[in-house]
Amino acid sequence: MYEYENRLKTFTNWPFQRNCKCTPENMAKAGFIHCSNANEPDVAKCFFCLLELEGWDPKDDPWKEHTKRHICDFLSLPKNFEDLTVEEYYMLEMTRLRTFICKIGRCIINSFEEEVAKTRKHLVDYFVSKHHYTPPLSPSDDPSTQHSEGSYCQSK
Repeated sequence: MYEYENRLKTFTNWPFQRNCKCTPENMAKAGFIHCSNANEPDVAKCFFCLLELEGWDPKDDPWKEHTKRHICDFLSLPKNFEDLTVEEYYMLEMTRLRTFICKIGRCIINSFEEEVAKTRKHLVDYFVSKHHYTPPLSPSDDPSTQHSEGSYCQSK
């Protein structure tokens, strides 16, 4: 998807074709690929930073919409993709893969935390109803267990 032509090919059923700023050509130039579904025909995602946007308006400029919502190394390339050295390409690809792995990791962690909360609630409800148990403060309610949250992924 680094190549413009490959991104452009994804916009076969894009709802904005002419007389607007978010044409398939402009979308592809801004790094987007079209990834719609039946309910959302105008979903576009940056292949590099994975920013996903929907609800496009004919006046929306894809480049501006992309840059105002997210810092994307693909948009910051100092030269055309075709002119990158092998080393520059590998560094760029490592950044893209790091972004992907961090996004997937965050999803897995969030899903796990939701399951833990559901299980804890189920257990507390069970013990309260069966044994008249009074639960202690949860870690999120107890000030003595508060800590600053760090990032799961470092950007560089």
